[in-house]
Amino acid sequence: MAEGFLPVSRDDLKERGIEQPDFIYVCGDAYVDHPSFGAAIISRVLEDRGYSVAMMCQPDYHDPASITALGKPRLAFLVSSGNMDSMVLHYTVAKKRRSTDLYSPGGEAGRRPDRAVIVYCNMIRRFFHDVPVILGGLEASLRRLGHYDYWSDRVRRSILLESGADLISYGMGEKSIVEIAEALDSGIDVRDITWIRGTVWKTRKDDFPEDAVRLPDFDSISEDSAEGKKAYAESYAIQYRNTDPFSAKVIYEPYGSGRRKTDENPGTGPETARESAGFTYVVQNPPAMPLTEMEMDDIYALPYMRRWHPMYDSEGGIPAFQEIRFSLTSNRGCFGECNFCALTMHEGRIVQARSHESIINEAKLMIQDPGFKGYIHDVGGPTAEFRAPACAKQLKYGACTDRRCLWPRPCRNLVADHSDYIRLLRELRALPGVKKVFVRSGFRFDYLLADKDRTFLTELCRYHVSGQMRVAPEHISARVLRTMGKPAPEVYRKFENEFQKVNQKLGKNQYLVPYLMSSHPGSRMEDAVELAEAVSDMGFNPEQVQDFYPTPGTVSTTMYYTGLDPLTGEPVYSEKNPHRKAMQRALIQYRNPENYALVKEALTETGRTDQTEVPSEAAEGKETVTEKNEASADC
Repeated sequence: MAEGFLPVSRDDLKERGIEQPDFIYVCGDAYVDHPSFGAAIISRVLEDRGYSVAMMCQPDYHDPASITALGKPRLAFLVSSGNMDSMVLHYTVAKKRRSTDLYSPGGEAGRRPDRAVIVYCNMIRRFFHDVPVILGGLEASLRRLGHYDYWSDRVRRSILLESGADLISYGMGEKSIVEIAEALDSGIDVRDITWIRGTVWKTRKDDFPEDAVRLPDFDSISEDSAEGKKAYAESYAIQYRNTDPFSAKVIYEPYGSGRRKTDENPGTGPETARESAGFTYVVQNPPAMPLTEMEMDDIYALPYMRRWHPMYDSEGGIPAFQEIRFSLTSNRGCFGECNFCALTMHEGRIVQARSHESIINEAKLMIQDPGFKGYIHDVGGPTAEFRAPACAKQLKYGACTDRRCLWPRPCRNLVADHSDYIRLLRELRALPGVKKVFVRSGFRFDYLLADKDRTFLTELCRYHVSGQMRVAPEHISARVLRTMGKPAPEVYRKFENEFQKVNQKLGKNQYLVPYLMSSHPGSRMEDAVELAEAVSDMGFNPEQVQDFYPTPGTVSTTMYYTGLDPLTGEPVYSEKNPHRKAMQRALIQYRNPENYALVKEALTETGRTDQTEVPSEAAEGKETVTEKNEASADC
């Protein structure tokens, strides 16, 4: 295995003695060789198996010929938009263009196209008609079947069809990409690679396993009607219940016409989706099996350079790298199942973790970095303190398909135990050169409360918080929390009380900074008023509030589009009017004088004239805009 960065040019290939790379990885992100970047992991895993990989990061999509810069790969092109969905990265929830791209040199926007996966595939097909194209990464993974697209406000076909690619490696693709590589290397035609877990493929044949599950056909789910939206919700529910690798079935989505179809591609002009003539099914195999601890350790021990490629130095480097440069990934997967999160559909519910030795070894490498100042910024993952599956049966039978581990209350089989995470943090704190270890990944306060031992909360407050602790209650309305899949409001209040007691005992003046979300499905104006009152009671002035963003692959997005909870069939209210969404957001940030008119309108609409408006205080940015309603003092 050669040392250094993977080749990014023909000169690099020549220097390594590679006449033709086995794979060319086309990516929407700049090249950062660090295990927090999916492109780095997949390329290093393939290299470890003996395959040569060349990196083509952010090719010039204005010049289709730029895709030919590294020549033709021997086995396949691998295509990903990068660590984020290109549309989320480019647009705010108000569909306004963002001014920066943190995964591009110097944070410069415009280095990648909208719907990057589709555009890159079209570029490849223009010059390389016979080379297999394999999709991976978040953008492809969450669009693997028919999906609601917020930016065009309609249901789009599987990205496999829209892009003209041959396969999708969905989820965390280390296992599936190696199997794909071995199959291609053995001479198997990409159209015959239909058995690999964690992949999606297309076919004209209806020869599926007996227990395969047929989804509603695309023509049904894309119909803009009550019937169409009900069919869409049913389709999503089937997909959601087939995300566990132990219990999932093969599922397949019929496409009736097989016609060529033109889809709008904002920002790059119209693109024609390339389809193989006449195929009628998109087929999803069950997810890849969870990684063992040894497999996780092996992946993170690969020879990453742990920095951006030097070709970006003159442009100031890659801003996103600074966020993770001194952070440690300890786990993946999440059994929290927040409805607005796509982790269940992408990483799955079964937690996989690295060994302490693996994490400590990475920390020692970090300490040697000349820029390290003694502070480890984070130790975690999707949920920081999840270091094992939720219960003993998950690695034998899988996660339950008809119940959740934490909602509406912790399952009686849940193993709530922070002892392993506590030991890990203690070991990291003890390393020479480490001054402080922060925990900045989200953690579940309901899981913390389910653990009868409060050692973790005490040590968290004593060693791992610096004045503020960010937590994610998201809302205060019981109705909204139900649609979010988050714990009831009294659970957060209990945690808040325990946090305060622990800090008083420690003699520390620390406080909670809650993440809040406006306009989530289920939230009516009166719920937003209730949340504003709670914010006032907290004495909290949120500078940032996240509007609900309907991204592909979540339960909440399905609620937003269909008006139905896909898992229960119950109707759910969703606010879609931009002005009324702005009112809900303004209520949370009611201290901002720019929001006063919107706040007044919302209070008038909900009949909350018991609130005394104080425009002068709002204009001065003082503590309150309204006198608190005594009846809601318990919020």
